[in-house]
Amino acid sequence: MSEISSPDRLMNIVDRIAAIRADLAPTAGRIADFIARNAAEVVHMSVTEVAERAGASEGSVVGLCQQLGARGFQQIKIALARDLVQPVQFIHEDLTPGDDLPEVITKIFGGGLQALRDTQNALDVDALGRAVEAIRRAKRVEVFGIGSAAPIAEDATYRLLRIGINARASVDSHVQAITGSLCDSDVAVLTISHSGSTIETLTATKLAKEAGATTIAVTNFGRSPLLTHTDIVLHTLARETQFRTEAMTSRIAQLAVIDTLIAALALADYDRAVATIDKTFDVLSVKRV
Repeated sequence: MSEISSPDRLMNIVDRIAAIRADLAPTAGRIADFIARNAAEVVHMSVTEVAERAGASEGSVVGLCQQLGARGFQQIKIALARDLVQPVQFIHEDLTPGDDLPEVITKIFGGGLQALRDTQNALDVDALGRAVEAIRRAKRVEVFGIGSAAPIAEDATYRLLRIGINARASVDSHVQAITGSLCDSDVAVLTISHSGSTIETLTATKLAKEAGATTIAVTNFGRSPLLTHTDIVLHTLARETQFRTEAMTSRIAQLAVIDTLIAALALADYDRAVATIDKTFDVLSVKRV
């Protein structure tokens, strides 16, 4: 297998599949055929969904991806997308090279507004209530996020601290793994991952659940490996194809879900939240001119 360190160097996925198809084992062959025949659909899918559709395991999907020269499934999706879409769509799905500034503004804001509307409809009220109760019961909240989810995780932690909830963000993969392994039944874990298949947060969440923590995920609607290790799911519904290197509309949706969760927690312990906000406001006021 060739060493591929960057999606920029991985191209012509369907041609690669055709080149090795005759030598593939039956399971890998089914996966390869599914990807080749449904390339445009696959860029929108998770590894779990591809595995289910091809009648295979997630590990088999990843194994085929590695045979094609990728580190994993996400890199195959990025490469497929590069084969299928205009380069400008890696900036934003609906943009075209001829768009002027007013059109760019309209499309960017329109995408954000649509993500908020869709996420509002997708958010499960019962799941939100269970997340509130799990965090209220916990002695500590660990928040996990990597890449574009890292600033969302840090913002969530800041907001939790402001209303008097003991929280800590882990945005480094090694720290996440250690933190997850050291959890117990008194800990609630809040994992933020648009795809639900990022290895670092997936591993940390799995370790935390195995250690006894209550695991909560903010992730996009659909099947993903993260759901296997999650007790409570707060869905976003951002029209994000997941092949861009940085999520855009998904961040807006994630922030809205976090804002909703914080507001619900503050209202559930109103007096404590207000007292803590007042106290921390006084502390922070000395930092303002």
